[in-house]
Amino acid sequence: MINFDEKMKRLTKVNGYLGSAVLNYTGETLYIENEHTGTDIAYAATIFNDAFRTISETCLDIGFAEAASLETRTQDGHVMLVKSAGEHHGNSFAKIDLFCVFRDDGNIALAKMIIDKAAKEISDELARI
Repeated sequence: MINFDEKMKRLTKVNGYLGSAVLNYTGETLYIENEHTGTDIAYAATIFNDAFRTISETCLDIGFAEAASLETRTQDGHVMLVKSAGEHHGNSFAKIDLFCVFRDDGNIALAKMIIDKAAKEISDELARI
C-alpha cells in the first residue's frame, strides 16, 4: 500500500501550506491532510475536481489537450489541483489529482515543483499495485 504521508511530507513543510488531498479520477479521496485548516478539505477537493473536469472537457472541445492543472489565486490564498503526470504502463496508468491549499504568503513556486513530483510518484506507484 502507498504511504501517502511519506509521499506528501515535503509538501506539508512548504511555507504557507494549509492542507491537501489526493483524489482518484472520479474525485474519491484517497488521502487527506487538513491539520492546518478548519475547513473540509475533502469536500473542497471534490468540488474543485468537478470544476477541473468540466474545464478539461471544454479544453478538449476547443481542440486543446486535457487540462493539466488548475490554480485559483485569491487575495489571501492559493488553491491548486494538479493532474498526475505518471508513466503509462499499458492499461494500468493510475490517474490521480493532487489538491492543495496555501496561504497567499506561501512559497508557491516550491510547492508546484513538489506537487508535480509527488503526483508522478503516487501515480506510478498506484499503477504498479
